[in-house]
Amino acid sequence: MNIDETGIGCVKNSSSSASSGRNGIYLPGIEERRIRKWRKMIGVGGSDWKHYGSRMAVDFWESDLLLMNPGVYEQLVIYETSASELDIIRDISRTFPTHVFFQQRHGPGQRSLYNVLKAYSVYDRDVGYVQGMGFLAGLLLLYMSEEDAFWLLVALLKGAVHSPMEGLYQVGLPLVQKYLSQFEQLVKEKFPKLGEHFSEEMVNPSMYASQWFITVFSYSFPFPLALRIWDVFLYEGVKVVFQVGLALLGYCHDELIKLPFEKLVPALKNFPEDAMNPDVLLPMAFSIKVSRRLLELEEEHKKRNQGMLQQSTSSAKQKR
Repeated sequence: MNIDETGIGCVKNSSSSASSGRNGIYLPGIEERRIRKWRKMIGVGGSDWKHYGSRMAVDFWESDLLLMNPGVYEQLVIYETSASELDIIRDISRTFPTHVFFQQRHGPGQRSLYNVLKAYSVYDRDVGYVQGMGFLAGLLLLYMSEEDAFWLLVALLKGAVHSPMEGLYQVGLPLVQKYLSQFEQLVKEKFPKLGEHFSEEMVNPSMYASQWFITVFSYSFPFPLALRIWDVFLYEGVKVVFQVGLALLGYCHDELIKLPFEKLVPALKNFPEDAMNPDVLLPMAFSIKVSRRLLELEEEHKKRNQGMLQQSTSSAKQKR
């Protein structure tokens, strides 16, 4: 009996060329390819980020992260202390609780997850540890070593290739607020009737979509779908989160538009099984064009925040 990426047992065919992953998880051919692809993204295997056309990414690794500097990760895990250690320990068992790799209390999966999260909380003390990070780190740990998972987590949060994700976890969750505002506007534009229904029922994205952005769908989505989303996310960034979220609403549009508030919010947190089929949902998602509009909405969000800041500063001066 072996374990696939979903945490479900499967029988290994002796004639198969598939092998076990780095964490002892049975991985068929497609999963082995995923390992190679994800590890290349952090410079393991000689890619040097060549597929991304971003000199910034290479510079980031070489001069700032010192990715290949021996002993850095070990130093963070063994010799440093974190103010978040108790919070991390508390949340470990809540991270992928149904996945066999993380089920055993103090087992290898939980220990690796603790180490990565503790190391990051020390590496970036301004952000530290925030609930939700565990799902990012946990997903990465299924496909690479602790140290590789740690450095890819650093890359994602610090913006080595795509926009930095650290704002998802900073005080006040500023990036979450921006993404939810953008998503709400996109819903109104792509699905006017559904957007109007949400307004009438006083349903906003913070009630159902926050975890989509904070964990990139790894919190509650089926593993086969979450992994396919991550394949795209690691290449293209957060755009795919908007696309998949909109595709879900589009797929379930006719049902959602009929529901009152008390049924609408639960439905938005528990989509039907057929909506979670990657081969159906992802083509829908990729057909939704959002790149240009996201840039426009980001600029509007920035101007709005600047206006609020100026107004706040002016009010403070008047009170003196």
